[in-house]
Amino acid sequence: MIDTQEKLAAFLPVMKSAAWLAIDTEADSLHAYPEKVCLIQISTTAGDRLVDPLADMDINPFLDALVGRELIFHAADYDLRLLKKHHDFTPTEIFDTMLAARLLGEKQFGLGALVEKFLGIKLDKGPQKADWAQRPLTPRMIDYARNDTKHLKTLEEKLRAELTAKNRLAWHQESCARLIAESSVPPVIDPDDVWRIKGSTFLESPALAVLRELWHWRETEAVAASRPPFFVLSHETMIALAVAVSEAQPFEPLIPPRMHPRRREHLLAAIRAAQAVPPEQFPEKIRHRSQRPTEAEFKRFCELERTRNRHAQELQIDPTLIAPKSVLGNLARDWEQHAPDLMNWQRELLS
Repeated sequence: MIDTQEKLAAFLPVMKSAAWLAIDTEADSLHAYPEKVCLIQISTTAGDRLVDPLADMDINPFLDALVGRELIFHAADYDLRLLKKHHDFTPTEIFDTMLAARLLGEKQFGLGALVEKFLGIKLDKGPQKADWAQRPLTPRMIDYARNDTKHLKTLEEKLRAELTAKNRLAWHQESCARLIAESSVPPVIDPDDVWRIKGSTFLESPALAVLRELWHWRETEAVAASRPPFFVLSHETMIALAVAVSEAQPFEPLIPPRMHPRRREHLLAAIRAAQAVPPEQFPEKIRHRSQRPTEAEFKRFCELERTRNRHAQELQIDPTLIAPKSVLGNLARDWEQHAPDLMNWQRELLS
């Protein structure tokens, strides 16, 4: 485990001279709120190492040594967003083995399935839901973490060869570049949308006013306790409370009986605040109005869908990799406006 500045300094020359670098991260999203990067796994020609970003050391030199190199990831999206959010790191170039497998038409594209199929190695599923912020890590956690990057280079070589043979390597490179670009953009948080949890679309405005207060209360509690929000109160209970309070029905039986008295009192205060909101300040119920396509637009949509499905069948890949139906609908309405949003290889197939 690299957990001191001295160990990190000694490892940097190994990184800088390595012919390739395979990377993965572990976070504590099931145990803390907000989550944080708890571990960075890295494999090179010199072996597998674990870097501890929670240790009392500056990991910026480590991140700087990654810049300008092609990094091998599996399912990079979450890792890239974590590294950008918590360490302001964006890689220059990546090879995503999961994305490569999908572009090759693999139906099972989890790391374990790919390593077993292409390398004949069966990985231990390991402690996937472990608390990665705990120290010291158990031997099993260490083995599991190392395995996340240990075989990525060999797997990458196999997948790259197949992509090249099928003339899809450029597709993968463009898709990885798009993934880097999208993960480097901070998400736009709409204050009138962030609290609208699953099930809220069925609520009327009075219940939405209660739900909004409950959501903000739950966020405060989750941050204070450093626990994921669903540990504080489930979505289902929040929806049920919002309906009961807005309809002046008994709601206290819906509160979990083991809730701490202090937390319960804060919850009741949030409910009282919601009850005091005047009707003119109730949130509006969002009504999604789908624009009915014209006959010509529907015809174009069907033509695009047939073209997409034909290519997907010939290539033996998931049709949604070329374009999901929502994108086909946009293209059918206005090709000139929405075609530039496609990647080159997607646009060529649909054209």
